[in-house]
Amino acid sequence: MIHRYEKNGLNFVLDVNSGAVHVLDDVSYAVSGLIDEDMEETCPQQIAAALPQYDAQAVREAYDELYSLKQNGQLFAKDDYIDVSRYIPVGAPVKALCLHVAHDCNLRCKYCFASTGDFGQGRKIMPPEVAKKAIDFVVARSGARKNIEIDFFGGEPLMAWDTVTQAVDYARSLEKEHGKHFRFTITTNGLLLDADKQRYINENMDNVVLSLDGRPAVNDGMRKTVSGAGSYEVIVPKFKELVASRDPAKDYYVRGTFTSKNMDFAEDVVHIADEGFDRLSVEPVTADPGCGYDLTENDLAKIEAEYDRLTGIMLERRKAGKPFSFFHFMVDLDQGPCVVKRLRGCGAGYEYVAVTPDGDIYPCHQFVGKEEFKQGSVLDGSFDMDIARQFAGMNIYSRPKCQTCWAKFYCSGGCSAANYNMNHDMNNSYDLGCEMERKRLECAIYLKAAERICAD
Repeated sequence: MIHRYEKNGLNFVLDVNSGAVHVLDDVSYAVSGLIDEDMEETCPQQIAAALPQYDAQAVREAYDELYSLKQNGQLFAKDDYIDVSRYIPVGAPVKALCLHVAHDCNLRCKYCFASTGDFGQGRKIMPPEVAKKAIDFVVARSGARKNIEIDFFGGEPLMAWDTVTQAVDYARSLEKEHGKHFRFTITTNGLLLDADKQRYINENMDNVVLSLDGRPAVNDGMRKTVSGAGSYEVIVPKFKELVASRDPAKDYYVRGTFTSKNMDFAEDVVHIADEGFDRLSVEPVTADPGCGYDLTENDLAKIEAEYDRLTGIMLERRKAGKPFSFFHFMVDLDQGPCVVKRLRGCGAGYEYVAVTPDGDIYPCHQFVGKEEFKQGSVLDGSFDMDIARQFAGMNIYSRPKCQTCWAKFYCSGGCSAANYNMNHDMNNSYDLGCEMERKRLECAIYLKAAERICAD
């Protein structure tokens, strides 16, 4: 299977199964549209006759080059990932926790999937002892894995600051004895950031996610405080201070959401970058149809055009020496994710789980509150292996729509939660999400190629 597209004068052919990306001249690109995996049975003379606008010898040379790529496994490569059963983990070794230290929030974001912070379970804070039980759980379930990820999440995790600091201290105290290394991430809306919390985060958190939607009017239209006031003027100065004092070697990124209310979201990306944040993401909302800010198939053309516009902006800023990274345009064309990641994705439900303030275990933060997906409790160490096996068994081959999709090894079948929320079936891919992902990938690949051309 191959995927062909043209963007801004560059011709791309992607070989799906090998991951090879080819930038072709016009003749070769035209020939690539007239061949398939049975190239041995294709007559070059017939192709030349079908392309009278090009010199016949040039067409023949292009055909020979493409045939050579096929022989080298870089064009129409065979799918050799098909035996996915050997990649399904035995025993579901858990290596990452999303700790919901706060089912409460000091914002009332309109699009919040967590019911403004409590996930429909009532407002509460995780006691430190529950956090410690969760860490014991992941140490016990991680087997021989050394590296363990802990994400402090909410709601707003700064509302459970004592739990956060005690959990970090407790995890560090176990590392040497159990041969583990913990990596911590915290996601915050910034309202409660002060000098002490900023210093602690920069010293202890390997990654920090800062929530900001973009321009003041856009951010404040969706991200309001409990009193109904906007949040932009309070949080942006705090975010700037945190990033300015942060070790550049440590990760951070500013993460926003766009809705049908700001279809010109490239302006929000640029605004965030102009405020001094060079690692960012503004991602499409997943919302109930008809809510007033949801995205629909009718919006797709505008969304795709905006991704195209953002691509051009990013290229120009890189040329001007003012680059920034955009999460959804980040793609590794040299090696990419490992085979398991390509097949199965994020690992929710078997390698990665979420833990509520009550100690209940769910496959990920977006499944919290859906009782049919409750997997157990860190308080008694229970873990439903049937649910774990269900999630581990989902992959690009279990999802029918992925079979003919050129992007399947990049997105790994998409988000199970989004599929379930939009289609009530984790294996039924969310069509609008798929279309946007394919567009982002085309833009990302174009950016990589354009950068290399500019560098030559």
